[in-house]
Amino acid sequence: MENACGSLPSAKQLNGKELSFNNINDTHGALELLKEFDEPTVVACKHGNPCGVGSGSDIYEAWTKAFNADKTSIFGGIVTVNREVTAKMAEEMKEIFLEVIVAPSFEKEALELLKTKKNLRLLELPDISVKQPENALDIKKINGGIIVQTIDAKLLDEYTVVTDRKPTDKELEDMMFGLKVVKFAKSNGIVLAKDKQTIGIGPRTS
Repeated sequence: MENACGSLPSAKQLNGKELSFNNINDTHGALELLKEFDEPTVVACKHGNPCGVGSGSDIYEAWTKAFNADKTSIFGGIVTVNREVTAKMAEEMKEIFLEVIVAPSFEKEALELLKTKKNLRLLELPDISVKQPENALDIKKINGGIIVQTIDAKLLDEYTVVTDRKPTDKELEDMMFGLKVVKFAKSNGIVLAKDKQTIGIGPRTS
């Protein structure tokens, strides 16, 4: 069976230890969130939840936003990138304990820098932005069986403004950014976003 384009099994591992069960599960989630964005974007995830997301005019700006969104939670996390990882990014990434970095490509110097961390899993996935078809299935195991549904492929069909003051274009842009992220926050997710950067992410349990 051929691997689907843009999926984790299609990635080529360039460095690091073998991916664990949790690595695979968490990296898949980070990749699916990344695919919500077309502009240069970096997604950082920890234990299956996004902990920092940033978009920018270039990938370094996106990385800076994602990292600064939560410098603590990114420790031991997974980072997915939809543009080539640059040497400038790698210099900063290698100073942090990360489990996995996935990108369409790595600059030669960036790869050399990151490979100095022998356990860091580096995955190259050239077609990283390819999305699942809308009729793809989401399958989960339960005791004694499985549950199946189609994936949640649409972000928002339409909306109605019910407040007296209509949101500005900038506010709508931030809202759409936040909606893309909260879609992947577990439980009753709460996301605060501004200027294409998350400033607060939390799964609400009560």
